[in-house]
Amino acid sequence: MKNLYYFWASLNNMTLSEENYLKAIYSLQKEYPSGVSTNAIAEHLETKPASATDMIKKLNDKKLVHYKPYQGVLLNEQGKGHALKIIRKHRLWETFLVEKLNFGWDEVHEVAEELEHIKSEKLIQEIDKFLGFPKTDPHGDPIPDKDGEITTIKKKTLASFSKDEHGICVGVNDSSASFLQYLHKNDITLGKEITVTGIEEFDESMHILVNGTPLTISNFTAKNVYLKQMGIE
Repeated sequence: MKNLYYFWASLNNMTLSEENYLKAIYSLQKEYPSGVSTNAIAEHLETKPASATDMIKKLNDKKLVHYKPYQGVLLNEQGKGHALKIIRKHRLWETFLVEKLNFGWDEVHEVAEELEHIKSEKLIQEIDKFLGFPKTDPHGDPIPDKDGEITTIKKKTLASFSKDEHGICVGVNDSSASFLQYLHKNDITLGKEITVTGIEEFDESMHILVNGTPLTISNFTAKNVYLKQMGIE
């Protein structure tokens, strides 16, 4: 997607709620590529399906989505561009809070949810420059550049690893504060080397080494931690 930055400025009249819906649809359409249902959106945003339907119609009128009743909704190119703009701001703010203001990686999500709606593009560009143009946020998620381009990170869940395989922690799927606190307590953080030493047949819990320290984790945890397999670029 090229030159998204040039039409982002025309979308500055978006409301906070509209931006949240665009971001939610962007996230959900990875799971529902043929169309995201209003029920899925409502559940994701913890609102009523009727409210979700009303907002989708507004976004459709603004020509930000493709919407057909009973078939779901998908972002069009302009809607995707604006969603990426919001995601870029969110992830840059998270990075700024962790690297420059000493927030923990479990503390930044809700604060960044508020800061992501600041309209100033110059502010975001200067923060990006100040941080050295980071490629990923504190949770390992890629940060879109000013043109909406995202660097793909080759990764897979820890749960998909077999015994004796190992990799480097590069991200998480669950960014809730409680999950991140649990990982931090067990020293599972970005950049740590993890080796699978055994898998229980009963519940698929895993025995692992985290930088050489033994630990047993649940299948849920393993499904929500991303590793980059060592030796693969």
